[in-house]
Amino acid sequence: MPETLEIERHRAAIARTDISRPVRLAIEWAILNQDTTFFDYGCGYGGDVQRVKNLGYTSAGWDPYYYPDVPRTPADVVNLGYVLNVIEDAEERRQSLRQAWKLTGKVLIVAAQILINAPSKTQLAYNDGIVTRRNTFQKYYEQEELKTYIDEVLNVDAVPIALGVYFVFRDEAEKESYKAIRFFSSTSTPRVRIPTKRFEDYQEQLQPLMTFFTKRGRLPVKGELENEQELLSEFGNFRRAFGVVLQATDEAEWDAIAYRRSLDIQVYLALTHFDKRPAWQKLAPEIRHDIKAFFSSYEEACQVADQKLFSLGKPGVIQTACEKSKIGKHTRGALYVHVSALAALDPVLRICEGCASRTIGRVDEATLIKYHTDKPQISYLSYPEFDTDPHPALKASIGIDLKTLFVTHRDYETRANPPILHRKETFVTSNYPRYEEFAKLTQQEQELGLLNQKSDIGTREGWEKCLAAHRVEIRGHQVCPIQDS
Repeated sequence: MPETLEIERHRAAIARTDISRPVRLAIEWAILNQDTTFFDYGCGYGGDVQRVKNLGYTSAGWDPYYYPDVPRTPADVVNLGYVLNVIEDAEERRQSLRQAWKLTGKVLIVAAQILINAPSKTQLAYNDGIVTRRNTFQKYYEQEELKTYIDEVLNVDAVPIALGVYFVFRDEAEKESYKAIRFFSSTSTPRVRIPTKRFEDYQEQLQPLMTFFTKRGRLPVKGELENEQELLSEFGNFRRAFGVVLQATDEAEWDAIAYRRSLDIQVYLALTHFDKRPAWQKLAPEIRHDIKAFFSSYEEACQVADQKLFSLGKPGVIQTACEKSKIGKHTRGALYVHVSALAALDPVLRICEGCASRTIGRVDEATLIKYHTDKPQISYLSYPEFDTDPHPALKASIGIDLKTLFVTHRDYETRANPPILHRKETFVTSNYPRYEEFAKLTQQEQELGLLNQKSDIGTREGWEKCLAAHRVEIRGHQVCPIQDS
């Protein structure tokens, strides 16, 4: 193939109706907010620039074809979204990445097309990518290949956010804080059971303290609480103030939050083993305070975390943890768990999933996590109608081989007879908002014998035949007899 082939890069620009996925993720993780400035490097038609501006953020962008005269200005958050894969010249590609990084004050977002299925054989090989039918160039990266490329060109440690999306942090402590927060389980503040007079008198002042403990599982240290002076002048120290909270609430619930937070820290530290584990002083101050609260030293915390991580390599450990799990649906070769229940699992299973998500980030639209017990693999399954459809159909699955880190993708959306779910309450925890509704439907279906033929009802067509044979239908999450007309 001649090197002089004329590539029309500008034709690769996509006209979107919504904010692009990489920028949306930056907003969801509060990387991009009203206190940060945004610059889109290679902005195409400028859709992200305008939509970010519409949110009230400071936003600008440059594109060599559509907006060549806009100055390339430094910003807190810079987006290099799907630019690397349309540049056919390898050296120019590297320069674009370096120039975007040079403009970055806090976080660089890098997104590129990821190869999860082999490209069509009709596409033309060119340099290290392919030429599309529209005469544009596309280089498809493997997920790990993209990270290696970013790390080597910029001499950084890029953090995977999702398939093909990475955040590159300027500040090491901010990077580690972000990585740790990703593994924090969500908890709710324990409710007031016995409202003592002293608690009621100071409830408004005590609320920030309760919120802080709910988030971090410990009492704050100096400078961490906004109304610190107000509380200290009244109670003398945080421990006395929290004593008033304990009199009005269930202490066991606060202990459970602290325990979960200590596990969160273990999961985070276990996964830092794969990268260069940060030195103590490189950790964000709040993470250092967390570790001091739960462990006698950083060394001890790392040892405890590493023991759990290394145990994954022992035969049968994952299988045993799956079999013992009281959360999730058990099958012969796997454990299926709703993503909302991940933080409630055994730390070994959380670390196992972390080995997958540290490579690809969290999978967009993932509903269930499948732990394979017969091979080292994690799969993310998408059921978009999980909450609303009594028996939702599988839309897509992404599997990660934990040994090779190879990513496979299967699309079920166009299949006429996709797999469907039953017994939805088994995938979630008992505090899931619709748990009771799911459980009630399963009970009805069991009583009517609808779930007896497991091999027949696993697909949409098989389930519909089963319902027709029993002369019933499902309305909402309720089994109803079919009325004769």
